[in-house]
Amino acid sequence: MTGGDEVAFVHFSDPHLTALPPLWGQVPSGPDPENRMKRRLSHLSWQRKRRFEHRHEVLALLVAHIRQASPAQILLTGDLTHIGQEDEFREAAQWLRSVASPRDLALVPGNHDATASDSRRFQREHWADYLRGDDGSDSWPSLRVRQGVAFIGLDSAVVTPPLLAAGRVGDSQRQRLGQLLEDCRAQGLFRVVYLHHCPLPGLEKWRKRLVDAGQLRDTLTQAGVELVLHGHGHRYHQHDLQTATGTARVIAAPSASARGLHGKDVAACNAFSLGNTADGARELRLTRWGLNAGENAVEVIEETSWRYPLTTPAPDPDPQ
Repeated sequence: MTGGDEVAFVHFSDPHLTALPPLWGQVPSGPDPENRMKRRLSHLSWQRKRRFEHRHEVLALLVAHIRQASPAQILLTGDLTHIGQEDEFREAAQWLRSVASPRDLALVPGNHDATASDSRRFQREHWADYLRGDDGSDSWPSLRVRQGVAFIGLDSAVVTPPLLAAGRVGDSQRQRLGQLLEDCRAQGLFRVVYLHHCPLPGLEKWRKRLVDAGQLRDTLTQAGVELVLHGHGHRYHQHDLQTATGTARVIAAPSASARGLHGKDVAACNAFSLGNTADGARELRLTRWGLNAGENAVEVIEETSWRYPLTTPAPDPDPQ
Protein backbone atom coordinates (compact mmCIF):
# COMPACT_ATOMS: atom_id res chain seq x y z
CA MET A 1 0.00 0.00 0.00
CA THR A 2 2.89 2.34 0.67
CA GLY A 3 5.40 2.98 -2.00
CA GLY A 4 6.91 5.66 -4.22
CA ASP A 5 5.66 9.10 -3.24
CA GLU A 6 2.50 7.77 -1.58
CA VAL A 7 1.66 8.00 2.11
CA ALA A 8 -0.72 5.54 3.73
CA PHE A 9 -2.74 6.01 6.90
CA VAL A 10 -5.58 4.07 8.53
CA HIS A 11 -8.50 5.24 10.65
CA PHE A 12 -10.50 3.03 13.02
CA SER A 13 -12.74 3.75 15.99
CA ASP A 14 -14.81 2.59 18.95
CA PRO A 15 -13.13 -0.76 19.74
CA HIS A 16 -14.81 -1.02 23.18
CA LEU A 17 -12.17 -3.59 24.05
CA THR A 18 -11.94 -3.65 27.84
CA ALA A 19 -13.27 -6.39 30.13
CA LEU A 20 -15.87 -5.72 32.80
CA PRO A 21 -16.76 -7.83 35.87
CA PRO A 22 -20.32 -9.14 36.33
CA LEU A 23 -22.68 -6.28 37.13
CA TRP A 24 -23.19 -7.24 40.75
CA GLY A 25 -19.71 -8.60 41.29
CA GLN A 26 -18.22 -5.13 41.59
CA VAL A 27 -20.13 -1.89 42.01
CA PRO A 28 -18.78 0.72 39.57
CA SER A 29 -17.16 3.56 41.45
CA GLY A 30 -17.14 7.29 40.80
CA PRO A 31 -16.18 10.59 42.41
CA ASP A 32 -19.82 11.59 43.04
CA PRO A 33 -23.31 10.00 42.98
CA GLU A 34 -24.13 11.16 39.44
CA ASN A 35 -20.90 9.65 38.10
CA ARG A 36 -21.55 6.39 39.92
CA MET A 37 -25.07 6.23 38.48
CA LYS A 38 -23.77 6.83 34.95
CA ARG A 39 -21.23 4.04 35.34
CA ARG A 40 -23.90 1.66 36.64
CA LEU A 41 -26.19 2.42 33.70
CA SER A 42 -23.33 1.97 31.22
CA HIS A 43 -22.37 -1.28 32.90
CA LEU A 44 -25.95 -2.53 32.67
CA SER A 45 -26.08 -1.66 28.96
CA TRP A 46 -22.91 -3.65 28.40
CA GLN A 47 -24.18 -6.72 30.26
CA ARG A 48 -27.60 -6.74 28.60
CA LYS A 49 -26.69 -6.01 24.98
CA ARG A 50 -23.35 -4.52 24.01
CA ARG A 51 -21.18 -7.47 25.07
CA PHE A 52 -22.80 -9.61 22.37
CA GLU A 53 -22.06 -7.02 19.67
CA HIS A 54 -18.49 -5.99 20.56
CA ARG A 55 -16.11 -8.96 20.41
CA HIS A 56 -12.36 -9.20 21.04
CA GLU A 57 -11.88 -11.76 18.30
CA VAL A 58 -13.43 -9.42 15.73
CA LEU A 59 -11.18 -6.55 16.80
CA ALA A 60 -8.12 -8.82 16.63
CA LEU A 61 -8.85 -9.69 12.98
CA LEU A 62 -9.14 -6.04 11.98
CA VAL A 63 -6.06 -4.92 13.91
CA ALA A 64 -3.96 -7.72 12.40
CA HIS A 65 -4.96 -6.47 8.94
CA ILE A 66 -4.05 -2.89 9.85
CA ARG A 67 -0.65 -3.86 11.24
CA GLN A 68 0.16 -5.91 8.14
CA ALA A 69 -0.35 -2.80 5.99
CA SER A 70 2.35 -0.88 7.94
CA PRO A 71 0.76 2.56 7.49
CA ALA A 72 2.70 5.75 8.17
CA GLN A 73 0.11 6.68 10.79
CA ILE A 74 -2.80 4.94 12.52
CA LEU A 75 -5.63 7.15 13.81
CA LEU A 76 -7.92 5.84 16.57
CA THR A 77 -10.91 8.03 17.40
CA GLY A 78 -11.81 6.91 20.90
CA ASP A 79 -14.08 4.71 23.00
CA LEU A 80 -11.56 2.10 24.05
CA THR A 81 -13.31 1.67 27.43
CA HIS A 82 -16.89 1.04 28.55
CA ILE A 83 -17.34 2.91 31.85
CA GLY A 84 -14.06 4.81 32.17
CA GLN A 85 -12.61 3.12 35.26
CA GLU A 86 -8.87 2.99 35.86
CA ASP A 87 -8.53 -0.78 35.35
CA GLU A 88 -9.94 -0.27 31.85
CA PHE A 89 -7.36 2.40 31.03
CA ARG A 90 -4.55 0.09 32.17
CA GLU A 91 -5.90 -2.75 30.04
CA ALA A 92 -6.33 -0.46 27.03
CA ALA A 93 -2.78 0.89 27.44
CA GLN A 94 -1.38 -2.62 27.26
CA TRP A 95 -3.45 -3.28 24.13
CA LEU A 96 -2.29 -0.02 22.50
CA ARG A 97 1.33 -1.05 22.95
CA SER A 98 0.56 -4.35 21.20
CA VAL A 99 -0.91 -2.51 18.20
CA ALA A 100 1.73 0.15 17.52
CA SER A 101 4.20 2.54 19.11
CA PRO A 102 3.03 5.99 20.24
CA ARG A 103 4.80 7.52 17.24
CA ASP A 104 2.81 5.35 14.83
CA LEU A 105 -0.61 5.51 16.51
CA ALA A 106 -2.44 8.74 17.34
CA LEU A 107 -5.39 8.63 19.74
CA VAL A 108 -8.21 10.97 20.73
CA PRO A 109 -10.61 10.03 23.57
CA GLY A 110 -14.28 9.16 23.17
CA ASN A 111 -17.27 9.76 25.42
CA HIS A 112 -16.91 6.36 27.11
CA ASP A 113 -13.33 7.34 27.95
CA ALA A 114 -14.72 10.42 29.74
CA THR A 115 -17.56 8.74 31.63
CA ALA A 116 -16.69 10.50 34.90
CA SER A 117 -14.44 13.34 36.03
CA ASP A 118 -11.71 10.95 37.19
CA SER A 119 -11.59 9.39 33.71
CA ARG A 120 -9.85 12.52 32.44
CA ARG A 121 -6.97 11.92 34.83
CA PHE A 122 -6.75 8.25 33.84
CA GLN A 123 -6.44 9.23 30.16
CA ARG A 124 -3.30 11.26 30.84
CA GLU A 125 -1.80 8.81 33.30
CA HIS A 126 -2.09 5.75 31.04
CA TRP A 127 -2.41 6.99 27.44
CA ALA A 128 -0.39 10.22 27.40
CA ASP A 129 2.14 9.25 24.73
CA TYR A 130 -0.63 8.23 22.32
CA LEU A 131 -2.58 11.45 22.87
CA ARG A 132 0.30 13.87 22.32
CA GLY A 133 1.40 15.52 19.11
CA ASP A 134 4.95 15.77 17.84
CA ASP A 135 5.77 18.65 20.20
CA GLY A 136 5.10 16.46 23.25
CA SER A 137 2.62 18.89 24.82
CA ASP A 138 -0.68 17.94 26.44
CA SER A 139 -2.67 20.69 24.75
CA TRP A 140 -5.35 20.27 22.10
CA PRO A 141 -5.43 20.29 19.13
CA SER A 142 -2.53 17.89 18.75
CA LEU A 143 -0.41 17.92 15.59
CA ARG A 144 1.60 15.16 13.93
CA VAL A 145 3.23 15.58 10.53
CA ARG A 146 4.07 12.50 8.46
CA GLN A 147 5.35 12.66 4.87
CA GLY A 148 3.57 15.89 3.96
CA VAL A 149 0.35 15.12 5.83
CA ALA A 150 -0.74 17.05 8.93
CA PHE A 151 -2.79 14.93 11.35
CA ILE A 152 -4.68 17.25 13.71
CA GLY A 153 -6.45 15.70 16.71
CA LEU A 154 -9.36 17.28 18.59
CA ASP A 155 -10.68 16.29 22.00
CA SER A 156 -14.49 16.28 21.91
CA ALA A 157 -15.00 14.00 24.95
CA VAL A 158 -16.60 15.70 27.94
CA VAL A 159 -18.24 14.37 31.08
CA THR A 160 -22.03 14.41 30.67
CA PRO A 161 -25.01 13.48 32.89
CA PRO A 162 -26.45 9.94 32.79
CA LEU A 163 -28.06 8.85 29.50
CA LEU A 164 -26.19 11.52 27.51
CA ALA A 165 -23.21 10.91 25.20
CA ALA A 166 -22.79 14.39 23.75
CA GLY A 167 -19.46 16.07 23.09
CA ARG A 168 -17.98 19.53 22.87
CA VAL A 169 -14.82 20.97 21.31
CA GLY A 170 -15.05 24.42 22.87
CA ASP A 171 -14.05 27.95 21.84
CA SER A 172 -10.38 27.69 22.77
CA GLN A 173 -9.78 24.50 20.80
CA ARG A 174 -11.65 25.83 17.78
CA GLN A 175 -9.63 29.05 17.74
CA ARG A 176 -6.34 27.17 17.88
CA LEU A 177 -7.61 24.77 15.21
CA GLY A 178 -8.35 27.61 12.80
CA GLN A 179 -4.84 29.00 13.13
CA LEU A 180 -3.27 25.56 12.91
CA LEU A 181 -5.15 24.76 9.69
CA GLU A 182 -3.97 28.01 8.14
CA ASP A 183 -0.38 27.40 9.25
CA CYS A 184 -0.42 23.88 7.80
CA ARG A 185 -1.77 25.16 4.48
CA ALA A 186 1.02 27.75 4.38
CA GLN A 187 3.47 24.84 4.62
CA GLY A 188 1.79 22.97 1.76
CA LEU A 189 0.54 20.14 4.00
CA PHE A 190 -2.48 17.94 3.31
CA ARG A 191 -4.68 18.49 6.39
CA VAL A 192 -6.49 15.64 8.18
CA VAL A 193 -8.58 16.46 11.26
CA TYR A 194 -9.76 13.60 13.48
CA LEU A 195 -12.06 13.53 16.53
CA HIS A 196 -14.58 11.23 18.20
CA HIS A 197 -17.93 12.98 17.64
CA CYS A 198 -19.48 13.83 14.29
CA PRO A 199 -18.44 17.41 13.35
CA LEU A 200 -21.51 18.09 11.20
CA PRO A 201 -24.80 19.13 12.83
CA GLY A 202 -27.97 17.09 12.41
CA LEU A 203 -26.39 13.68 11.71
CA GLU A 204 -26.55 12.21 15.23
CA LYS A 205 -29.31 11.82 17.78
CA TRP A 206 -29.71 14.79 20.10
CA ARG A 207 -28.23 12.99 23.11
CA LYS A 208 -25.16 11.89 21.10
CA ARG A 209 -24.51 15.10 19.19
CA LEU A 210 -21.50 17.38 19.21
CA VAL A 211 -23.00 20.39 20.97
CA ASP A 212 -20.92 22.92 19.03
CA ALA A 213 -20.91 21.07 15.70
CA GLY A 214 -22.18 24.16 13.88
CA GLN A 215 -19.32 26.29 15.17
CA LEU A 216 -16.75 23.59 14.40
CA ARG A 217 -18.12 23.22 10.88
CA ASP A 218 -17.75 26.99 10.42
CA THR A 219 -14.12 26.87 11.58
CA LEU A 220 -13.34 24.04 9.16
CA THR A 221 -15.15 25.85 6.36
CA GLN A 222 -13.37 29.16 6.89
CA ALA A 223 -9.83 27.84 7.41
CA GLY A 224 -10.09 24.94 4.96
CA VAL A 225 -9.32 21.27 5.44
CA GLU A 226 -8.97 18.27 3.14
CA LEU A 227 -10.26 15.35 5.25
CA VAL A 228 -12.15 14.99 8.56
CA LEU A 229 -12.44 11.59 10.31
CA HIS A 230 -14.59 10.55 13.25
CA GLY A 231 -16.37 7.65 14.95
CA HIS A 232 -18.98 7.56 17.75
CA GLY A 233 -22.07 6.58 15.73
CA HIS A 234 -20.90 2.98 15.02
CA ARG A 235 -21.71 3.37 11.33
CA TYR A 236 -19.95 4.38 8.14
CA HIS A 237 -21.04 7.49 6.30
CA GLN A 238 -19.37 10.08 4.10
CA HIS A 239 -20.31 13.72 3.42
CA ASP A 240 -18.77 16.55 1.43
CA LEU A 241 -18.02 19.88 3.10
CA GLN A 242 -17.40 22.95 0.95
CA THR A 243 -14.57 25.01 2.42
CA ALA A 244 -12.56 28.09 1.52
CA THR A 245 -9.85 25.89 0.00
CA GLY A 246 -12.00 23.27 -1.76
CA THR A 247 -14.19 20.26 -0.99
CA ALA A 248 -13.37 18.32 2.15
CA ARG A 249 -14.54 14.77 2.84
CA VAL A 250 -16.03 14.01 6.25
CA ILE A 251 -15.90 10.26 6.86
CA ALA A 252 -17.04 8.12 9.80
CA ALA A 253 -15.83 4.66 10.83
CA PRO A 254 -18.06 2.05 12.51
CA SER A 255 -17.03 0.18 15.65
CA ALA A 256 -13.87 -1.86 15.11
CA SER A 257 -15.21 -4.74 17.20
CA ALA A 258 -18.82 -4.96 15.95
CA ARG A 259 -20.44 -8.15 14.66
CA GLY A 260 -23.17 -6.13 12.97
CA LEU A 261 -26.09 -7.60 14.89
CA HIS A 262 -29.63 -6.35 14.27
CA GLY A 263 -28.71 -4.65 11.00
CA LYS A 264 -25.87 -2.52 12.37
CA ASP A 265 -22.57 -1.97 10.56
CA VAL A 266 -19.95 -4.70 10.90
CA ALA A 267 -16.44 -3.92 12.09
CA ALA A 268 -14.50 -1.95 9.49
CA CYS A 269 -11.76 0.62 9.09
CA ASN A 270 -10.85 3.29 6.55
CA ALA A 271 -7.48 2.81 4.83
CA PHE A 272 -6.18 5.77 2.84
CA SER A 273 -3.40 6.23 0.31
CA LEU A 274 -2.41 9.72 -0.79
CA GLY A 275 -0.19 10.35 -3.79
CA ASN A 276 0.52 12.78 -6.63
CA THR A 277 -0.90 12.24 -10.10
CA ALA A 278 0.88 12.76 -13.41
CA ASP A 279 -1.15 15.89 -14.17
CA GLY A 280 -0.20 17.74 -11.01
CA ALA A 281 -3.07 16.88 -8.68
CA ARG A 282 -3.32 14.77 -5.55
CA GLU A 283 -5.36 11.59 -5.37
CA LEU A 284 -6.74 10.26 -2.12
CA ARG A 285 -7.78 6.62 -2.35
CA LEU A 286 -10.02 5.03 0.27
CA THR A 287 -10.19 1.28 0.75
CA ARG A 288 -12.68 0.11 3.35
CA TRP A 289 -11.67 -3.12 5.07
CA GLY A 290 -14.37 -4.96 6.99
CA LEU A 291 -15.42 -8.21 8.63
CA ASN A 292 -16.65 -10.88 6.21
CA ALA A 293 -19.95 -12.75 6.52
CA GLY A 294 -18.28 -15.73 8.19
CA GLU A 295 -16.70 -13.49 10.86
CA ASN A 296 -13.36 -15.18 10.26
CA ALA A 297 -11.49 -12.75 7.96
CA VAL A 298 -11.25 -9.16 6.78
CA GLU A 299 -12.12 -8.28 3.19
CA VAL A 300 -12.37 -5.21 0.98
CA ILE A 301 -15.86 -3.69 1.29
CA GLU A 302 -15.49 -0.69 -0.98
CA GLU A 303 -12.92 1.35 -2.89
CA THR A 304 -13.21 4.95 -4.00
CA SER A 305 -10.99 7.95 -4.69
CA TRP A 306 -11.02 11.74 -4.88
CA ARG A 307 -8.79 14.30 -6.55
CA TYR A 308 -7.47 17.43 -4.83
CA PRO A 309 -5.48 20.32 -6.26
CA LEU A 310 -1.83 19.91 -5.38
CA THR A 311 -1.31 21.78 -2.11
CA THR A 312 1.26 24.53 -2.47
CA PRO A 313 2.56 26.87 0.22
CA ALA A 314 0.67 30.13 0.48
CA PRO A 315 2.60 33.10 -0.96
CA ASP A 316 4.55 35.28 1.42
CA PRO A 317 2.55 38.51 1.81
CA ASP A 318 5.76 40.43 2.44
CA PRO A 319 8.62 38.98 0.38
CA GLN A 320 10.91 41.79 1.55
